[in-house]
Amino acid sequence: MSTKLPISAFIISQNEEDRILKAINSLKSWVDEVIVVDSGSTDKTVEVAENAGAKVIYNKWNGYGEQKRFAEDQCQNTWLLNIDADEEITPALAIEIKNLFQPVPQHDIFKVHIVDVFPHEKTAKPWAYGYWQYRLYNREKGRFSTSSVHDTVRPNEGAVTSKLKGKVDHRSQRSIQFAVEKLNRYSDMQVRDMISRGRQVSKFRLLSEFPISFLKSYILRRGFLYGLWGVVDAHNYAYSRFIRLAKFYQYQLIEKAKRSNK
Repeated sequence: MSTKLPISAFIISQNEEDRILKAINSLKSWVDEVIVVDSGSTDKTVEVAENAGAKVIYNKWNGYGEQKRFAEDQCQNTWLLNIDADEEITPALAIEIKNLFQPVPQHDIFKVHIVDVFPHEKTAKPWAYGYWQYRLYNREKGRFSTSSVHDTVRPNEGAVTSKLKGKVDHRSQRSIQFAVEKLNRYSDMQVRDMISRGRQVSKFRLLSEFPISFLKSYILRRGFLYGLWGVVDAHNYAYSRFIRLAKFYQYQLIEKAKRSNK
């Protein structure tokens, strides 16, 4: 008799050959299937994923939400578990999820705590900053939104939610160079999303965003516990928050100039 849980795990990927194996290996021994939806990797991501036992499907990139919705549709089971290619289910969380299916979960959708792991670390520090997201869910009770930027599971009306205690290790940074390149791409998507929703940004936000974000990362997110690395990370975080506003302000100035030249 199979000891695997009736869960379809899915991962979206592009050029993740150095990280996706950890993600797949943290799942494959206890879930029914692992689905990888790749948007056109030019490295060995597809080869690594297939050799690890995942089913790999190509789908053109149309934003985070749409890609995860497509991945949901490729899954065979009612219960779904999503992680990103730079994430890893910790052993404690794997045990917790296994215990939920004895025999079936009592809730419909579960939040997990996703915590930062920096390039020089093997796993997250006890004080590592993290955020909560719905990642384990009954697809009949909720699905990912179609937002190109805000990829999150939206519970249906009446769905019963809960939190899990185990954590997901999140290796979002390969290096500082990678982090800067990623935030540049991501901020472009954020600006397009802000424009589509008719957002407005005050000049005060432009002045205050960097210092406030730095303090948020260094103090509230406990960056000071990392020593000098906490200073580096706080600067990177503050810049990521500032640059999206700067790009949006630039867009506003260009549009204003176009109108004045008519």
